[in-house]
Amino acid sequence: MTYQVRRVPAETTYQLRHAVLRPHQPVESLRLVDDDAPDTASLAAVDDAGATLGTATVRREICPWQPGRADAWQLRGMATSATRRGQGIGGDVLAAAIAHIEQHGGGLLWCNARTPARSFYERAGFAAYGDHWDDPAIGPHVRMWREVAGR
Repeated sequence: MTYQVRRVPAETTYQLRHAVLRPHQPVESLRLVDDDAPDTASLAAVDDAGATLGTATVRREICPWQPGRADAWQLRGMATSATRRGQGIGGDVLAAAIAHIEQHGGGLLWCNARTPARSFYERAGFAAYGDHWDDPAIGPHVRMWREVAGR
């Protein structure tokens, strides 16, 4: 089965993000305040049958440890279907997010990564920043970042 990664309405990402990242919260809580901002990109890997296999959202957001960087972007809602992990889908979605940032001038890309996904981000050129912490609602995390060159 093949899939395409494309920009989608934010709502397209909610069901998968709910199932993978926040099953204990209502689906409606997954809406982000700037989902509809012009520079925000909701991305999804969608298969031939229309199923969403992977998601991510990138949006302009000040980086907490680099507040002077006006070119900062936050990666949020990165999720891959449990039955499709290890097949390159997450990497393809992340590559599309990075391409979106490149097309918008590049900058600092950062995220709050779940610690089990740390090696995934490191393979994509991210580095950890600071100590791990535990979010009582969603588990252990580490901040990660990388630079993205503009086109």
